[in-house]
Amino acid sequence: MSNPKIIIAIVAILMAIAVAAGAFGAHALKNVLSPERLETWQTAVQYHAWHALGLFLIAMIGLQFDVSITWPASLILAGILIFSGSLYTLCLTGIGWMGAITPIGGVAFIAGWLLLGVKMLK
Repeated sequence: MSNPKIIIAIVAILMAIAVAAGAFGAHALKNVLSPERLETWQTAVQYHAWHALGLFLIAMIGLQFDVSITWPASLILAGILIFSGSLYTLCLTGIGWMGAITPIGGVAFIAGWLLLGVKMLK
């Protein structure tokens, strides 16, 4: 995940998925999920989209500055997959233990942003 162009291509796919997931939740799941689960779905979509945009920012930083973005980008991508992915799976399947792995994705988000900050200060 060190090539900014590849990261931007991944971002484009992630954003398309985020839009589709948001629409799917608002329309197809509206009458299927409980209000609490719809809120969980919306949280997954929001974190997915915001961090995909953040991944775009990381790619732009990689192009602009002489800083390695491999780890920050990889951690943010992992965060999207684990955090939002586990919440999407929880909502669609009802598998309760999926919510237990969601914080791992949150930690990946935090670590990715902190690592980017540290790299920018070096």
